[in-house]
Amino acid sequence: MEQDCNEIGKKIMDDLTATDNTNIPTHANIEEELGDVAPGLGKYVTEFAFGDIYSREGLDYRQRAISTISALLTLGTEPQLELHINVALTVGLTPQEISETIIHLLPYVGFPKVLNALKIVKKVYKERGVSYDS
Repeated sequence: MEQDCNEIGKKIMDDLTATDNTNIPTHANIEEELGDVAPGLGKYVTEFAFGDIYSREGLDYRQRAISTISALLTLGTEPQLELHINVALTVGLTPQEISETIIHLLPYVGFPKVLNALKIVKKVYKERGVSYDS
């Protein structure tokens, strides 16, 4: 029997979540944080974003992380950017790859967004105990 999108989504979310530090934001707590004002939102995130989209063939988790960081930086969605910088480290991107992805966006999105993103990167690296040279 084929797994449903909820099961697939939960497994992928587990794959992308660093579980050794409770201070690191995760996708799993969306329902807890926002369920009182947006019941069912967690289901959409789990089933659609992860069960349907992240489970598609063609990109690995590292490629998806670079794409997601680029989109979130461009949009200026800093809380989600922090979460996905953590995801990028969890799926094996090096600090250099993450920083260079952000610097690469400089001519496309401008200094303010890149500088703001690098402040988030610095925070995440500190929380995760990694440095640019890691």
